[in-house]
Amino acid sequence: EGFFAWQDKLWQKINLRNEKQSYQDGLFRMDLLTFDEVPVREALLNAVAHRDYRLGGSVFVKQYPQRLEVVSPGGLPPGITPSNILNQQNPRNRRLAEALEKCGLIERSGQGMNLMFESAIRQGKQLPSFAGTDTHEVRLTLDGLVRSPAFVRYLERLGERTLKSFSTDDFLTLDAVHREQTLLPNLKDCLPALVAAGAVEVVGRGKGARYILSAGLYAVMGASGTHTRQRGLDHETNKALLLKHLTKHRDEGAPLAELRQVLPALSSSAVQGLLHELREEGLVTLVGLRRWARWKLAAPAVSMKASL
Repeated sequence: EGFFAWQDKLWQKINLRNEKQSYQDGLFRMDLLTFDEVPVREALLNAVAHRDYRLGGSVFVKQYPQRLEVVSPGGLPPGITPSNILNQQNPRNRRLAEALEKCGLIERSGQGMNLMFESAIRQGKQLPSFAGTDTHEVRLTLDGLVRSPAFVRYLERLGERTLKSFSTDDFLTLDAVHREQTLLPNLKDCLPALVAAGAVEVVGRGKGARYILSAGLYAVMGASGTHTRQRGLDHETNKALLLKHLTKHRDEGAPLAELRQVLPALSSSAVQGLLHELREEGLVTLVGLRRWARWKLAAPAVSMKASL
């Protein structure tokens, strides 16, 4: 029986064991399927279109309660790695991929994988994983657990028109900001447009600038406290906390590493910037050099800060 005959039957079989995950959003209940049809079909088509037909093995689909694994013979095509798979194309079976595209079964070259990643982000799930892939087989895992219902609501508040205007890199950037992960260089280029769209906001300036999800959307979600925690304290309050710590340790002072623990949400350069401001104001001084350097209260500040 050929591929065209069994592709729908395979999805139907998967869907028979496809649990709904329900979440409350105010007065409304949100239901999300563990396995969304679009990424599942794309994963299956990807395996058929790009497997190594020189090898005699079969494509295996393994369904678990909260994850789906698609294992196909042959490693990734030359030049393709899990880290560049969204940006590089090198179809192993070009004619087959073109035939499937003309039949309307797959997206234009390279877009099917993008859909899998975008779908995972929009549904608050882990990104598709290629863990276990080697030179002999490609192992693609789709995680079905909705790990962040709040982020799903957050994206919905942006509106469908705005979401449709986002590229895959835009979604990856939002996902990284939401998870408080370091942004890859190519994703940093997406930040200005996301700020303009009201999806994220910038905290701080220069090298110490950070990006967090926007306050307005957090407020609509009823999670303003989360926004406050991520944004951190205001500028003057941060300076006051540094002074308070140095007051407690007025004799020995404190190295930069210790003062960073006082303000864990800020980068090293941001904390240094606050300390330099305090020094210009005559409130603190730096004693020693390099790794022996310690920040201390300036002589006039010792008596002034005793009232804190």
